[in-house]
This record gives sequence, structure tokens and C-alpha cells, in this order.
Amino acid sequence: MKEKVMNGLEKFSKAMLSPLSYISAAGLILVLGALLTSTSLSAMIPVLQWTPIKLLGQLIYNCIMVIINNLSLMFCVGIAAALAKKNKQQAAIIGLMSYFMYLTAGNVTLTQLGMLAEADPMVGLYGTGQSTVFGIQTVDMGVFGGILLGLVCGWVYNRTCEKQFKGIITQIYSGNRWSFTCMVVFSILFGFGSCFFWPPVQNVISALTDLIATSGNFGLFLYGFLERFLIPTGLHHLIYTPFQFSALGNSLTVGDATYTGSYIVMMMEYSMGLPFSDGIVWMYTGFTKTFGYFGIVAAFIFCARKGNRKKTAAVLVPLAFTASLASITEPLDFMFCFSAPILWVAHACISGLFIVLLHIFHVTGFTTNLLGSVLMNLSAGADKTNYPTLYLLALCQIAVYFVVFTLLIKAFNLHTPGREEVSTETAGSDAPAKKASVKNAAEVQCVIDGLGGKENILSVDNCFTRLRVNIKDPAKLDEAAINKLPNSGIVKKGTDIQIVYGLQVADIKRAVEAQLENQ
Repeated sequence: MKEKVMNGLEKFSKAMLSPLSYISAAGLILVLGALLTSTSLSAMIPVLQWTPIKLLGQLIYNCIMVIINNLSLMFCVGIAAALAKKNKQQAAIIGLMSYFMYLTAGNVTLTQLGMLAEADPMVGLYGTGQSTVFGIQTVDMGVFGGILLGLVCGWVYNRTCEKQFKGIITQIYSGNRWSFTCMVVFSILFGFGSCFFWPPVQNVISALTDLIATSGNFGLFLYGFLERFLIPTGLHHLIYTPFQFSALGNSLTVGDATYTGSYIVMMMEYSMGLPFSDGIVWMYTGFTKTFGYFGIVAAFIFCARKGNRKKTAAVLVPLAFTASLASITEPLDFMFCFSAPILWVAHACISGLFIVLLHIFHVTGFTTNLLGSVLMNLSAGADKTNYPTLYLLALCQIAVYFVVFTLLIKAFNLHTPGREEVSTETAGSDAPAKKASVKNAAEVQCVIDGLGGKENILSVDNCFTRLRVNIKDPAKLDEAAINKLPNSGIVKKGTDIQIVYGLQVADIKRAVEAQLENQ
């Protein structure tokens, strides 16, 4: 039973890696767009206000943000394709169609039953439990909906794609079309059902806002904890929105005008030169985004195997700056929230703790966006913001993240970026990965023979650095034959075999697949 559960988790982890690899690359580009569109930076560097550069920045930033804002679709399509054992492109297409049917089914249900929420002129649909995706308003399930739909699509596809029917009429529903038909039924039911089973979950989260508002420092901790912890479900919007955009968070009366919500009040106080009120504490959800992720990334790099540290740093450091400069944390969040849930809980705890500390030490300054934070705090002055304490706490948070994450990663041997498993012969050596390159068909055939031959191979896939093969009989494994093509280790988990090749793994996978097709 344990092996079955572990194999299931391994398949899920592998499926998640497919869309995540693109998110990592997108994050690198997003940094450039964030810098070119930063109003704080353009005030310091006037050339960034030149129209062609502003246009370029907006193009880069918005074209990448459309990916970040639609991660649910990416996960749905990517997971469906990754789980499919054959004809992955067909599974991806079915996943794409299923996602749009799920959105539409939710929209039709809400519309027909009079449950469609009206957008607020100021905050739109935030706080209503609904969102608009590709122009379709439906229940907001965050990435959870896309992940679940992708998992079901991959599972259904593998069990129905070879189904054949006889008869002139029924034959059209054979194969991939039968998989599509099954997903039509599930997508409609899932979209319909989400309108009823998800709102109660949202209501529970909304009810917590009253507890948060009346519970002092414990409420502040809970606020910061849930704002981070609920990100994968999309329910975190229901935590911060009432405080940042309604009277629950703060209010300010100037003459005949009353401003509500911690965000609006904060900006009005800044523009009018007034001292910042305590309601600014509800804006401190940006503190961890701006500073904490540097500690997370430092821990990942430090805990990576020595041969992988440079590569890990090259991928993760720009993503830390993406979080700090643009408040976009998803590329990093989804690298460990599912694969290492204990880190995710620790992450949420640390985030909540430091919101409490900011309040205890009477910090009333800007915490969101590194450049904006520095420039606006300096212009407002230390007497209004207490920014020296703010940045001292920022350094403390980075250190806490580094220490806590490092201890947990090493204590539980968590598979964070750069910690690819290797066989017992190489584990613990931290030796640099041997460079593998496919020189000829004979070397590829050695790998195939070492895996027990074509008849013993069920599926071939890869992640960032490992060739992942599912075989029928582990007893037929011949490591000596596999090692004729240089690698950094072989990981055996029952019928799941992983061979560590490094960044060349995609080329090796293609060579193995081509060789198998020719046999």
C-alpha cells in the first residue's frame, strides 16, 4: 500500500514539473518587464520614461503576466499531457477543451440560478468568491480547479483512449473521442458542482475575517498565515480583500469624503503627509513577498547538491527578485507547496509571525515592492514609518527562512530544487553531474537493454535532470548496461526507474523514444 501511495505521489510530482518548468523561465523574463515598468525606478532613471522603452516593458510584463494569471489552465493542460502514457498531445487538447467546458458550466449554472455576482467598481469581483477567466465569470477555485481537472483528464484518458466501438454511428466515439466524451460529462458536472461545494468552503474562510479582526496579535498571525497558506486554492483573496478594500481594515474621513480600506487610507495618508494609522498593518502581506523569498531561495541553493548549486542559483535567484520587485511569488510557490508541504506550513507560519512583529515594533511603513518600499519610506521619513526597524526585521526574516528551511530540508531529506536523488553508489558524494551526451545508437540501445528491453518498458518521460522510466519487471534491470551512457546515478522505486543525466536529459529521452519506435 505504501509503495502504491508513493508511486502515486511521484506521478503527481512529475506531472506538476511540466508546467512548472515554463513558469520558472517566465519568471526570469518577468523580472525585466517589472524593472522596465517600475514607476519608482523610472523616477530615478528618466530614460525609462521614453515611450519605446515603456512600450517594451509593458509588452514583456503583460505578456508574461497573462501566463501567471492563468496558471489554472496551464496546470490542467500540462498535467493531463504529463499523465498520458501515449499520444500526449491528444490528452493536452482534451484537457484544454475540458477546462473551457468546466468554466462555462459554472457560468451557466450561476447565471440561470441568479447566483452571478456583480463586480464592485473599485475591487471588481475580489471578495465575492467568483472570478473572470478568459471572459467567463465563474466560481473562483484558483489553481486547485485546474489541477484537479488535469488529474482526472489524464486518468480518464489512459483508461479510455483505446476503447473501440462497432457500428457506423457509435464508431465515431472510439479512441480519443471516447476520452473526450467522458470528459464532457465530467467537466459539466464539475463546473456545475463547484457552484455548490466550493462556496461553503469560501464561507468558512470569510467567517474567519471576523475572528481575525477581533483577536489582536493572534488575529494578525492568522491573517498572515492564511494569506500564504491558501494560495494554491485561490481562497487567500477572501482573507486580505475585506481588510485592504473595505471599512473592516481602516477608514479615514477628510472633510465630506470618507475613505475605506487599508490600501486606500494608506495612499491618502501618504499623499496628504499625514502620520500612518495602525490600519496599515493589513498591508503587510507584502512584507514576505518583498524580503522573505530571498531566505527561501538561499536555503534551496545551500541545500542543493554541490554539483547543482550554480544551476539552481541561476534558476531561483531571478525568481526571488521577481517576488521582491513585482510581488509575483507563484513561480517559487509551486516549486515546493505540493512537493514539500511541511515547508509550505512553515512558510505560512513565518509570514504570519513577522506581521505580528511589525505591529509589535510599531512599524508603519511600506512593505510591498522592494524599490517602492525603499523610495516611499525614505520620502515619508523615519518618524512616520519607523523604516530602520522595518528593514532590520526584513534581514531577520531572511535569516529565519534560511535557518528553518535548511533544517527542515536536511532533517526530512526534502526534494527541493537541486536535490535530485541518486543511487547508493553516488548518494552523499555531492559530486558534479557527469555530462551525458548521446554519441551513437549503440549507447542508447545499452540504456534500453539495461531497462530490460522494449517489452519491459511501459513509459518514458523526463523532468529537469532525470530520465523517468516505468518498467514491468524490476528484476530485468541491468545497471552496468545503463551506465555505458554516463550518468550521475540511478534511483529505483519499484517499477519506477530514474536515471540522472542533467540538463541533457531531454535529448536523451528523445533518442530513447526514437530508438524504441524503430524496433
